[in-house]
Amino acid sequence: MKIAVINTGGTISCVGNPLAPMTAQRFAQASQQLIDPILRQQFPDLQVDYLTSVTFPESSTQTLDSTNLQPSDWCIMAKGILDNYARYDGFVVLHGTDSMDFSGTALSLLLNSFDSRGVGTAVLSKPVIITGSQMPLYYEANGSTDLSLNFNTDAFQNVCGAVALAQSGIPEVGVYFQNHLYRGNRAVKTNASEFDAFHSPNYPALAEYGVELSLFNAQWLPGPVHVSVSLDNAEVLAAQQATLAVTTSAIDSFPVMQLNAFPARYSQSPATSFMADLIKAVVAAGASGIILESYGEGNFPSGNPDNPQQGAIYQALAMANEQGVNIVDCTQVIAGTVNNSAYAAGAWLPQVGALAPADMTPMAALAKLMILMAQAKANGWSRDQVQSLFQTNLVGEMHSVNQLDSRSNTTLLPGQAISALDGSARLLNDPQRGPLLLGASTTTPLWQLPSAPASSALPGRLVMQDDGNLVFYGRDNQALWATNTGEADGASSRLLISGRYNAGSPSASTLKLQVLNYSADTITATLYPTA
Repeated sequence: MKIAVINTGGTISCVGNPLAPMTAQRFAQASQQLIDPILRQQFPDLQVDYLTSVTFPESSTQTLDSTNLQPSDWCIMAKGILDNYARYDGFVVLHGTDSMDFSGTALSLLLNSFDSRGVGTAVLSKPVIITGSQMPLYYEANGSTDLSLNFNTDAFQNVCGAVALAQSGIPEVGVYFQNHLYRGNRAVKTNASEFDAFHSPNYPALAEYGVELSLFNAQWLPGPVHVSVSLDNAEVLAAQQATLAVTTSAIDSFPVMQLNAFPARYSQSPATSFMADLIKAVVAAGASGIILESYGEGNFPSGNPDNPQQGAIYQALAMANEQGVNIVDCTQVIAGTVNNSAYAAGAWLPQVGALAPADMTPMAALAKLMILMAQAKANGWSRDQVQSLFQTNLVGEMHSVNQLDSRSNTTLLPGQAISALDGSARLLNDPQRGPLLLGASTTTPLWQLPSAPASSALPGRLVMQDDGNLVFYGRDNQALWATNTGEADGASSRLLISGRYNAGSPSASTLKLQVLNYSADTITATLYPTA
């Protein structure tokens, strides 16, 4: 087993008083002497290589405190992994804690690619484990150049855990901290002074390393659906390297800013606001995106509580949207899902183009939006397609709001629903009637099962199976209806709601409810509109 370690910098590779970063070469030499013999006690067949050629030009040591990492540095890390992908079974990225939750998302999106529907065209097949520490790994006495392992720190334990998990085969980017592996695009730094510094508020851990290593593989991303989209395929890897090169050249042209909701002055007559001035300044400075960190479920001050459209903040955001700035309505609350329609104080945000991120973190939203915009021109994506991709679960960074997937999000339970991204329609598994496709302002179903199930058979489950068959099972686990699109050899598939429903002019609607076999890239069933 061969594992590559990339040291970007951060506390884990600092020494001295005051703490200062080591070069990647010095860190590698110390680790080969002090860490590798211990690792080989546990893993006799393990080979660890330190990729000291991955460097960051901003710093004289060519490593960086993560406070100083730029978006282009995400691309440097990704390039180091892709350039060495065929040579190693897994990767460990040593990283400062301050912006680890941004890099966790960025790497997951830079090491995977998608078409305009969000279907993977290049998919990570090996572990990439990011870790760091609250205390340095090594100690250097004053006046000495000799290094020793630092006493009673989280650094050594985190390195050992990360190396173990880099051998696990988990096909995604993870953040390992204090005995837990979290999905990298779900992790959040929650403590500045304790070893237990990271958590994943909206998604369970992928693994836990206590006395033994416990792998929770039911929570993992499924990995490539076929070798034709796997990074293990030399042609796919080369294509992903080309995609990364394009992203690297474009990413600085699409800056994104986070803006917290906070109590600030506003006036209704005339319509003025300190926060509106900030928004205008950000747009004037060249922002391509604004991530609103709203209150609660997605509430943001408009500048006029009674008539939001007349508020200065509403008007500033509306103008930004008209100028092509992509606006996202996240929440500053650590856990939970955005639902800005719950209160009038947030229900106006879709009117200014604010995108819905479900339960995505603000850090994930910033990195995702920036990378999608940087890739749009090369991929031929329109602004609408970028916004649809942003609101689509691509690599586990958010709850899937518009699809069931046969390999990761298979079942619609009674009372649950998936919906069009703009909220104009939803597929509800009604406990008393079964699956119903409903327009947001209609009560008559746009689609339902051809024959109503007997009440004694309900409630039931709608399941997207990995053979490609969409099946509705009754309460006794009997199949009551199916698309009959199953294939004996398997057909990994998704049930997708796409487009928009126009209740005022149904003929102008673009709404579709379809089964997509993404193993073969074919639509196998169209439930709505009917032929």
